[in-house]
Amino acid sequence: MRLSRYFLPVLKENPAEAQIVSHRYMLRAGMIKQQAAGIYSWLPLGYRVLRRIEEIVHEEQQRAGHIPLLMPTLQPADLWRESGRYDDYGEEMLRLKDRHGRDMLYGPTNEEMITDIFRSHVESYKSLPLTLYHIQWKFRDEIRPRFGVMRGREFLMKDGYNFDIDKEAALHAYNRHMVSYLRTYERMGLTAIPMRAASGPIGGDNTHEFLVLASTGESEVFYDDRVTKLKLGARAIDYDDRAEVAGVCAEFTTLYARTDETHDAAAFEAVPEAHRKVGRGIEVGQIFYFGTKYSEPMGATVVTPEGTRVPVHMGSHGIGVSRLLGAIIEASHDDRGIIWPEGVTPFPVGIVNLKQGDGATDAACEGLYRALKARGLEPLYDDRDERAGAKFATMDLIGLPWRITVGPRGLAAGTVELTSRRSGESEEMGAEAAVARVAEIYAGR
Repeated sequence: MRLSRYFLPVLKENPAEAQIVSHRYMLRAGMIKQQAAGIYSWLPLGYRVLRRIEEIVHEEQQRAGHIPLLMPTLQPADLWRESGRYDDYGEEMLRLKDRHGRDMLYGPTNEEMITDIFRSHVESYKSLPLTLYHIQWKFRDEIRPRFGVMRGREFLMKDGYNFDIDKEAALHAYNRHMVSYLRTYERMGLTAIPMRAASGPIGGDNTHEFLVLASTGESEVFYDDRVTKLKLGARAIDYDDRAEVAGVCAEFTTLYARTDETHDAAAFEAVPEAHRKVGRGIEVGQIFYFGTKYSEPMGATVVTPEGTRVPVHMGSHGIGVSRLLGAIIEASHDDRGIIWPEGVTPFPVGIVNLKQGDGATDAACEGLYRALKARGLEPLYDDRDERAGAKFATMDLIGLPWRITVGPRGLAAGTVELTSRRSGESEEMGAEAAVARVAEIYAGR
């Protein structure tokens, strides 16, 4: 993509309404535009990151054996009346009537609708276990939407729902989601700690939130800092092996880590003082097991091998897809702008032409552009007729992990400059070597 042809409406000044770093940088980098309180248009740069996050979520859900579908944003109120939640949910639910006077709602979550789909099509235990999920826009009418996409009214969420014959099978689904979520966040360059949490309006006794440590987090968190060193890495995990999956979950949940809602002061005191930490965290996902809370009142049952009917055991599992952009920026930035991890960056590398219009530098940049695209890497080429300082400022603000700088002096020596946005370190090398280095960094991502 050539920047001269791209839509990137960057701002030089900090918007007055932006209170936290992620909101400020997303507005300044031309990623979003507010259309109403807590409701945003996703501009091209922000949309690219949003779609990259979606791709990772889809890949890890399907690796775990979960099946995608798509449910609508609008739901009939009668489904929620069956479950008993329509009147209990509160004013966060946006209620409306269609032209025929039928009560509808803009879905804040999909437990009722997915249960209706299940009961309409599944009769036998032979169809279990089953996990269905989708990535869809949700709406919750926050009384005070703030912090940009971190607490908006309209947001993109992955929500998945498991259906199992009994509690033991459903808890395996719970564990399977925990492991798939850990891998998802790692691929995005995040350390997301699973913490025992409260269930809220979803219901159920078993629930963990995944929190990213950040000073702007809405939750106070108490944790053993050794949990931040745990990684799944590239290890292979058999999601059908209950013992293996449970073992991974135990590895990540044995060390103390809780939000203020479930904090146990006595248990926290037992953590060695050197590892006892208090901070703040941003919630980026939550998993629930709630048994037959929805299947019983809504008649979602299956026939057992003995010929009797039993309500299925269920759970729901959410990832805040749009919220993740804000969380990643809060965890990865400096005073010049965003620092995208390679897994979610909108473009893998930026090319900066220090002397636009000069035949040699133009040709060298074109050669780099074509060579990177031939490797399956789409660079963002700043081919604008701007001074070098403005080009560097734009690249720093939008946060691409790598930058290749091309100028007459370097070309005279047969080199270009490859710079890491995270470390700030630069290295001079030949153009072919720079392309090979960037391709090596992104290999397998």
